Amino acid sequence: MAAVSACSVDTVLRPEVDVGTRTAAISGGGLQNLVPSNPMMTSYPRFTMPRAPTAVMPPGETACRRELKRLGVDYRDLAPIDDGGACRIDHPVEVSGLSGGIKMKPAATLNCPMAVAFARWTKSELAPAARMRYLSGIDTIRQGSSYSCRRIRGTGVASEHAKGNALDVMSITLENGREIDVRRPGFFAFRQRGLLNKVRADGCRYFTTVLGPGYDADHADHFHFDIKDRRNGYRACR
Repeated sequence: MAAVSACSVDTVLRPEVDVGTRTAAISGGGLQNLVPSNPMMTSYPRFTMPRAPTAVMPPGETACRRELKRLGVDYRDLAPIDDGGACRIDHPVEVSGLSGGIKMKPAATLNCPMAVAFARWTKSELAPAARMRYLSGIDTIRQGSSYSCRRIRGTGVASEHAKGNALDVMSITLENGREIDVRRPGFFAFRQRGLLNKVRADGCRYFTTVLGPGYDADHADHFHFDIKDRRNGYRACR
């Protein structure tokens, strides 16, 4: 995940690129099916039981959790999620905090590799960039959607959110109380524009998809990050 490979948008973007909060609910279960037209339903923690202490995980999942601990992530293991079809995470985690005491609100339900990718990016790129520009650490990252059982709008393809493979970031609150809304900043908001441009550019080294304000109307108010597996290692970064 650390190396960029052919980060070309023109050759990468396909109809299957996830469009974030405007995707449609998939029949099955979960809160989003209750109010499929309300994207804000997707951000709140699921009523999911913790994973049984005696449950056995594959070695890869165990190693992934060691990496979460090394990165200083606050998380808990959840019971397997299966809402039907492609809406499934066999070994989900609920992330409530990141390195440096950064809070995740609401807590995000993800698969472990996506949690690791986001934690690495936050620790190595986002937090240092915010401190350099605002002389303040990050207090809270507000996410708008983590796991959600839905399809990519206008297609029959499952969203990366349906696999716990994606996270949408709406705003960032600094320790000094300043809130950075990720929507396109005003003309004279030089520091905010610089931070958001760096978020977009550096994210391509950690995620296979980075889409945000300025890309299209569906991403006007958030950044979408995911680790969709694409052929030939292509990445979509806009």
